[in-house]
Amino acid sequence: MTASCCSPRCWERRSAAEVTHPGRAVLLVEDDPGDAFLVGELLAEVEPELRLTVAASLPEVVDGGLLADAECVLLDLNLPGTNGLEGLHAILRADAGAAVCVLTGLDDEHLGVAAVAAGAQDYLVKGKVDGPLLIRAIRYAVERRRAETSQLRLREEQLVAAEATRLERGLLPTPLLDGSPVRARAFYRSGRARSVLGGDFYDAVRGPDGTVHAIIGDVCGHGPDEAALGALLRVSWRALVLAGVDEPQVLPKLQQVLVSERHDVTLFTTVCTVAIAPDGEAHVRLAGHPAPVVMHPPVQVEPLIGLPLGIAEHAGWDAEPLALHPGWALLLYTDGLIEGKGPVPDEPLWPEGLIRLLHDERDTPHDDLPARLVERAQVLNGGPLSDDVAILLLSADRT
Repeated sequence: MTASCCSPRCWERRSAAEVTHPGRAVLLVEDDPGDAFLVGELLAEVEPELRLTVAASLPEVVDGGLLADAECVLLDLNLPGTNGLEGLHAILRADAGAAVCVLTGLDDEHLGVAAVAAGAQDYLVKGKVDGPLLIRAIRYAVERRRAETSQLRLREEQLVAAEATRLERGLLPTPLLDGSPVRARAFYRSGRARSVLGGDFYDAVRGPDGTVHAIIGDVCGHGPDEAALGALLRVSWRALVLAGVDEPQVLPKLQQVLVSERHDVTLFTTVCTVAIAPDGEAHVRLAGHPAPVVMHPPVQVEPLIGLPLGIAEHAGWDAEPLALHPGWALLLYTDGLIEGKGPVPDEPLWPEGLIRLLHDERDTPHDDLPARLVERAQVLNGGPLSDDVAILLLSADRT
């Protein structure tokens, strides 16, 4: 780009006609035509394809929407009607993400330093600038602003992720078993990348009459909506139990919650519930969910399996008696634990494989057993399990 006149308007027309790289655009805010002409000549000598637009005042920049097209702003701090850093503040108010390099006089170099502290990317002193230095300053300003913007965006994403993680962890339950001889250990891992909470859920509470109630469930699907629904169902179940709702009515009412809150009419949830009375009598209800395993020795319970919640409006879930011997332990789990690869080639682990793992781990302390089972399942799978995994281990021991 070569100069043929010193008019700012001439610079704008001529540069727009000669642009070969539309993304490289510089906005010069300068009221002195001579200085504007000089800046244009310096830029043209080094990077002739650069598009230069000249504005003589801040209102022309702000009201004319010129910042939207500028990759970098060269701003004269001595514009008429402005004092000190007022011009810079006006530019940044109009576009907080603008890359600004300020121009100062020989006697105002301190203003350049103050401008950088106030949000400019760099400053140049008139009379001490050549073409290469000017181009380097522009490129530095642009790249520094991009780096600052990327860092800010990354920080915002990290804060959002941290807040989501805290929220999700807060949604994981703490079993309420005070006053009961039953102890609960749990393991939870979401199958969603970088997520704490998935569609699986579990809980255990002592009801008003002393009965210990436990639930483990799995909302079909793996997205955030399913995770939110799983958390809602768990909290609703806990509220029903603590309110003293008759145990046979809990699952029907939980299905009502599911049907009213699900975002997709085809969405269903599998559930296993256990009720352990103070006298030791226990019952299991299954709604399409894997049956629990009675430990020592490990044997899978085989009650009748009803339909998952959300399939049929008038479905029922019969209670099956469960024999618990002194020192009993009961393992509840979701299918994410058993649907990875098992010891038989091309076959999932399945409940039979889980029983074998429990035999192998019969000496593992209950506190360590849930995590150990997942570790063993991942070894057999050849890597992390793809589905959500929830495990709830209930026992009569306190060790």
